[in-house]
Amino acid sequence: MPLSNANKPVLHEQQRKDEEKLPKKRKLTDTVSSVNKRIKSGTEESTAMTESQKRANFSALPSPGSNGVHRHSSPLSNNKPGTTKKLVIKNLKEKPKVPENYQQETWGKLQEAVDAIHTSHAIKSSLEELYQAVGNMCSYKMSSTLYEQLKQTCENHVKSNIEQFLADNIGYEEFLKKIDTCWQSHCRQMIMIRSIFLFLDRTYVLQNSAILSIWDMGLDLFRTHIVGHHIVQNRTVDGLLQLIDRERTGEAVDRSRLKSLLRMLSDLQIYQEAFEKKFLEATDSLYRSEGQRLMEERDVPEYLLHVEMRLEEENERLLHYLDQSTKKLLVNLVEKQLLEQHISQILLKGLDQLLSENRTTDLCRMYTLFSRVKNGQKELCASFATYIKGTGRIIVLNVNNDPDKDKDMVQAILEFKDKIDNIISTCFGKNEQFVNAMRESFENFINARQNKPAEYIAKYVDSKLRAGNKEATEEELERLLDKIMVLFRFIHGKDVFEAFYKKDLAKRLLVGKSASVDAEKSMLSKLKQECGSGFTVKLEGMFKDMELSKDIMLAFKQSVQNEKTSKNIELTVNILTMGYWPTYTPMEVHLPGEMVKLQEVFKKFYLGKHSGRKLQWQPTLGHCVLKADFSGGMKELQVSLFQTLCLLLFNEGDVFSFEEIKQATAIEDSELRRTLQSLACGKARLLLKAPKGKDVENEDKFKFNDDFKHKLYRIKINQIQMKETQEENVSTTERVFQDRQYQVDAAIVRIMKTRKTLTHNLLISELYNQLKFPVKPADLKKRIESLIDRDYMERDKDNPNSYNYVA
Repeated sequence: MPLSNANKPVLHEQQRKDEEKLPKKRKLTDTVSSVNKRIKSGTEESTAMTESQKRANFSALPSPGSNGVHRHSSPLSNNKPGTTKKLVIKNLKEKPKVPENYQQETWGKLQEAVDAIHTSHAIKSSLEELYQAVGNMCSYKMSSTLYEQLKQTCENHVKSNIEQFLADNIGYEEFLKKIDTCWQSHCRQMIMIRSIFLFLDRTYVLQNSAILSIWDMGLDLFRTHIVGHHIVQNRTVDGLLQLIDRERTGEAVDRSRLKSLLRMLSDLQIYQEAFEKKFLEATDSLYRSEGQRLMEERDVPEYLLHVEMRLEEENERLLHYLDQSTKKLLVNLVEKQLLEQHISQILLKGLDQLLSENRTTDLCRMYTLFSRVKNGQKELCASFATYIKGTGRIIVLNVNNDPDKDKDMVQAILEFKDKIDNIISTCFGKNEQFVNAMRESFENFINARQNKPAEYIAKYVDSKLRAGNKEATEEELERLLDKIMVLFRFIHGKDVFEAFYKKDLAKRLLVGKSASVDAEKSMLSKLKQECGSGFTVKLEGMFKDMELSKDIMLAFKQSVQNEKTSKNIELTVNILTMGYWPTYTPMEVHLPGEMVKLQEVFKKFYLGKHSGRKLQWQPTLGHCVLKADFSGGMKELQVSLFQTLCLLLFNEGDVFSFEEIKQATAIEDSELRRTLQSLACGKARLLLKAPKGKDVENEDKFKFNDDFKHKLYRIKINQIQMKETQEENVSTTERVFQDRQYQVDAAIVRIMKTRKTLTHNLLISELYNQLKFPVKPADLKKRIESLIDRDYMERDKDNPNSYNYVA
């Protein structure tokens, strides 16, 4: 096979320099232009030359077939001095003859030079003379014989070197040193020889494609007679593998020798056949056993660090001495044996720990390494999703039913979400595959506990938007609301969120406990953008009612300025549209006469402007500011309406029993117990309870605490309206379920009205597509039966599994 000049060693630079020193091929004839130039110069020597002398000069050149140059004077040349002489070039009459024994003598001189190069002795003849001799032989049609003689001489020399490599008592390092020295010498010799025979290489060899160039001939001889010998080749490859194995165990080796010998194999075009296959087999065996051993001995971070180190080492070998054609096979092999074969074990053994401990550096390394192997990212992503679901379920399900954990549920989910987002951003390069897995996993575990996460998210928003929350600035609160909206997107029971959010918003607005109107409207805008205007229409109506109420109260205060009403009491009324606000249970309580009188005045004023409307008072959310005179001085008390009614009783007496207070105020039993508990058992004890205790019993008696002291003038007593009772929670949840039944009924009727006839399975499928909250098939079946009973639809007489719409 012809060998490519592209594989020549780095000694070519020396070859080029040697070639530059050689004389260029002598031109056999002067050009016409150069002759004309000489004639124009008008020198006496040129004009005095005779025709025979010129012919003799031209014919003296040794090249066969050269042209003779004759100059004939023009008939007019003597008449016109200075006229240019005309040259006529003709062939010589006889070709120059080759001297006898010219070929043998010339080759003898050349062979002597080649032998001197092989034996590292001085060359007797000059390089110019040798180069000229090669040129002359080629000109006399001796190229073929010259090439064969040169090849035979080089082959004899190469053959003479084989014996030194066949000795048994030589170590592999000494052997590699010898073969490297031999190779380097051979390359230098062939470069020198080629520089002498360059004319042969550029004429005869170039014109015959079946013949190897002088350089390739040298490579072929070295490959055939030295490296091609099975003993030499095996010992060379085994020695190289031993050196590489020693380096892999941490020993320092001569990388320059490795590079030289591997380049030799590559130049001889036996790198893949002789070395690469054995090298990859040895590498595969090494890393297979190493991977199995280290997976048992080391933890995951240490193992991944070792894999990263091994890959860097192999890349260094590729950089320093291995052929680049080996790169893909070698790297793939290391990745397969150290990573691909152990992906499941690595993930099972260490991923959860790395994620739990937030070890971002190790996670970055794992992601980078797993990205190199087939299905690595896919399996890492699946395990990542499993971890999120498992950890999230522990937060949400609250197996031990710990009330404190439920209160902290949303905060824990937000912190967990921040942690996962940071890992995806820092360690996983914001990979869309991991982002989607995170979203699906959060949606999965948040809805593992039906309705509760939605309820607690609404309550968490309430705690952040309530007055007195000084934990965050407006910017921080805005960012927090954005994070909450992310969780809101995951929940299925958005109607549950709406019900609890609406109830808490109503309390914040009516009791005046909203921290910021801007924050409230910002949250409303986010909900509208996420769920549409239909979701927020009632919430927006609540804000409109509050704004209209302010205008009504301005008009009311102006109208009563001239009337003789109580000057000690200021009345503020919020007019609420029943359809917008949560449903409150009507409660009749005994109000003081002055309050009743003011209510009637306002009722008369309002109905005078809005005839046909009906007002229904809701005392449960009323609040007052009282002035109280204690022995320590005057205080202002911010209390609820129920607290106000209880406290005003002590203007008429010092001690009242529970039953007496209940009879005097007509407050419902459970509400009264909560109210008295807030006044007598809280931090600010305006009443003294006997006997002492946290719970209010029927036999308890209450006394006004005249010795009450507080550093503040205006005191906020525990707002019992802001605390959700168990009854309120149950009532809100029941209303959500009731609304869902109406929505299911409406959806069934809407579908049946459109389709007229449907099978049970198709109807259930359509309902799941339309309903925006989770519902069980059994519940849907109950609603279908209810609509059949109410004659909205009927079963098909021929097919009981099919329904017909009843117009």
